[in-house]
Amino acid sequence: MGPVVSEARHALGSRNPGTPLDALASNSFCRVADAQQFDGNAVRLLCDGGENYPAWLAAIARARHNVNLENYLFWDDEIGRAFSDALADAARRGVACRVIYDWLGCVGKTSGRFWRKMRAAGVEVRCYNPPRIDNPLMWVSRDHRKVLCVDNQLAFTGGLCIGSNWIGHPDRGIPAWRDTAMEIRGPAAAHLSQAFADSWLSAGSALPANELTPPEETAAQGDVRLWVVAGHPDSMGLYRLEQLVAEIVERSLWLADAYFVATTAYVRALTTAAQAGVDVRLLVPSSGDVPLVGAISRSAYRPLLEGGVRIFEWNGPMMHAKTAVADGCWSRVGSSNSNFASWITNRELDITVHDRSLAADMEALYLRDLDNTTEVVLRHGRPRPTPQPGSHEARYLGKRAGTASRLLAGVIGFGGTVGATLARHRVLGASEVRNIAFAGIGLLLFAAAALTRPWLIAYPLGAIAVWVATSLLVGACRLHFEKPPNDKPEHK
Repeated sequence: MGPVVSEARHALGSRNPGTPLDALASNSFCRVADAQQFDGNAVRLLCDGGENYPAWLAAIARARHNVNLENYLFWDDEIGRAFSDALADAARRGVACRVIYDWLGCVGKTSGRFWRKMRAAGVEVRCYNPPRIDNPLMWVSRDHRKVLCVDNQLAFTGGLCIGSNWIGHPDRGIPAWRDTAMEIRGPAAAHLSQAFADSWLSAGSALPANELTPPEETAAQGDVRLWVVAGHPDSMGLYRLEQLVAEIVERSLWLADAYFVATTAYVRALTTAAQAGVDVRLLVPSSGDVPLVGAISRSAYRPLLEGGVRIFEWNGPMMHAKTAVADGCWSRVGSSNSNFASWITNRELDITVHDRSLAADMEALYLRDLDNTTEVVLRHGRPRPTPQPGSHEARYLGKRAGTASRLLAGVIGFGGTVGATLARHRVLGASEVRNIAFAGIGLLLFAAAALTRPWLIAYPLGAIAVWVATSLLVGACRLHFEKPPNDKPEHK
């Protein structure tokens, strides 16, 4: 039991507020997740594009001072053009409008003409982390945040990107992607503007100082306490927080995740909770847009199911929400998935709330979602609970197929299985046979290509070597010519 968990238990014994999560709702969340705590907020849960997009567009239309929009995906389609037009209109009436989009998220989906049109209307646009010859590995870090800030007083954040997938195509019988976001008014909204400013700085010069309002100078709009977890590369705040919540939860932990490729430690924390009598549930897509991630996610089903975790697959085209609700008092809504990319390499943004009313709304929404799911059960082994008639039916594990933007999470999870096999440092389950077999077959194909057609291997490796070498030389030249004068030792 870690020190923060022990502190929570001690706090419970002295205050008896109800659950360890109640005890942690003081300052432990801040330390564990490197989060910022804000009181006096009003929050509203928004479901899917049908509720989110009208609220976002209305907020932009009412903006008086500034609109700051940061999103991983901003596609050139009917939804993207609606937002582009709204931002252009706001800019023409004197509102300072800024957009950050992720290069990888928009490549192939959004044309240069789309951005030039926005800039011509007065909207400032920046691209996060485009390819650079001097840093071949920068593509690993992505801006996966989804946040809209208006006048430093109102903000929206969650899992929704900007694209027509989130409204569906009713004329073709294609439902909208399932997703969740949160509307926030109060001091936390002002802090989200500061989080945007940090991303803006990472892609260029800083925002003007007078564009931001300190949270402590922002009037309270409600009585909700919440924490802002602004993840960035090399930070693992949300991972530590999720691990902690899984360890101290007492009654229920209901998770929704679009690209679940969790660590062994997190899977163990979930199964340990389930075996202790906690109602642990995981809602995931049945068909996703990244086939490899979906396959690797399913490789973790068996240990979860055998450990008592119930898994439900969404029956619609995509379940994209990233949420959690625990013990009827703690909730999380944000952009982070439970995988290495979100936990370690990406810029992410999540809101955790300690509020029983919001948690009740989250639980009601989760139960409603389960009516459109299929529960996954094991073909062999311990019997699993079956759904109630008329809600969702149980079925066995099956094959499904589904954007390379989250490929990294799958590759790392895949590599973990292969590494464990070679090093023999942990026991592998039968569910991981597919990963091991794929790795073996892939290496045999690689060897065959190297022996029969060496150029297939030599040319790509040579190109990569030239790229890395160029990056090193450019970096060395930059360091040499940009060295500050006072770096040279002084002799007295």
